[in-house]
Amino acid sequence: MSVVHWPHRLLTLDDWTALPEDPEHRAEVVEGVLVVTPRPMSFHQLAVTRLGYLLNEQLPEALMALSEAEFIVSELPLTIRVPDVLVAATELVEGNPARYAAQDVRLVIEVLSEGTVRTDRVTKFSEYAEVGIEHYWIVDLEDPASMTTYRLIDGEYENFGEHTGKVSLDFDGTPLTLDLDALTTRHAQRP
Repeated sequence: MSVVHWPHRLLTLDDWTALPEDPEHRAEVVEGVLVVTPRPMSFHQLAVTRLGYLLNEQLPEALMALSEAEFIVSELPLTIRVPDVLVAATELVEGNPARYAAQDVRLVIEVLSEGTVRTDRVTKFSEYAEVGIEHYWIVDLEDPASMTTYRLIDGEYENFGEHTGKVSLDFDGTPLTLDLDALTTRHAQRP
């Protein structure tokens, strides 16, 4: 275990950028306070990888899905989230930014894991709505795997469906097919 010297104040973007890499933990900043959790287990990581891959196979060329990319929810006090999957403009992604602005994020997907359920369903739910992220999807890997899709309507998320099995969705005019049962299996079927 290493010792990191923390500033005696709320973290700034410079403080966040200076933090050392930690392969054993995931970190986010919430209103200037560092929040650290253990890295998710293998099924979670497999589902995140598969979701990103399946989205990139089906999204139009103008959009791209990324896993564990940082985005700034607010600068003062600093809140940086690292969602499981986010979708942004390909042109922006190709610029290889260190992090994204909330207005650049078109879709966020969080895969529930032990220790993040309340954060994903309550805290991030309200944060993402406040900054105008139009689509928010929550995946629960408990058998049977399920996904709840939300869309921002008049500043609040509206439930657009609770899904299990093979799902056909419309994401801003793009049809997407996801096999939720195959998110944690070795050989997932392509859409």
